[in-house]
Amino acid sequence: MFFEDEIWNRMMILLGEVTLFVALFLILISIVMAILIGTSIRSGRLFFPALLRPFLVLMEGFVKSICTLIGIEPGELLRFLIRLDNRMNTQSFAAIPPNERAVFLPQCLRSAQCPAHLTPEGLRCVGCGRCELGAGIPRMKALGYHVFIIPGSTFIKRMVQKYHPKAIIGVGCLMEVKEGLEMCNRIGLVAMGVVTAKDGCVETLVDWHDLFDVVTIGIDPALIPDNPDVSANQCS
Repeated sequence: MFFEDEIWNRMMILLGEVTLFVALFLILISIVMAILIGTSIRSGRLFFPALLRPFLVLMEGFVKSICTLIGIEPGELLRFLIRLDNRMNTQSFAAIPPNERAVFLPQCLRSAQCPAHLTPEGLRCVGCGRCELGAGIPRMKALGYHVFIIPGSTFIKRMVQKYHPKAIIGVGCLMEVKEGLEMCNRIGLVAMGVVTAKDGCVETLVDWHDLFDVVTIGIDPALIPDNPDVSANQCS
């Protein structure tokens, strides 16, 4: 009996030591990851993205807490996480032809005087010239993209189920893009995110150069429109 108690006590001590070692190891790694994130944000470069991404999936909440302690703003961290996802998905995205991709644009990009009506597939742009969508959407469609102007994330799920794109580009505010990328990762859909340059619910803005940089990934330059700068075509 004494011998069995001694073995049990030793096992408990060993288990406690292993648990403590694992906890300290995870804390140390989380601190290192937070430092790498901070360095990447400050320098504009991504360091060890293949290492950061899987670890953040497992320890995102804890790493976020450490990032807050070392002075990284939540918005900065969200932008970094989106950049990280985009970097890791770029190669897979480039391998998918444009006619198997879709772009989801938020309805807040349209003019407050937009005459478009809501349909089961989102808003149908009529090219009235009151905002930049009328110039940008035809360029993307010319490349083969399915393009949707949506009022909410439920439309994304519905259109993905209907058209089965292999890759999508989601445009929206920081949180919307981050949540959309997470959803796509869960269902195995290749996704790229583009954050709007101005937040809000009405007449927000997107940097069309940034958007077209993503849209044209993996596309033969000979097929790309000569001038993707739609902002020059904006009407007041």
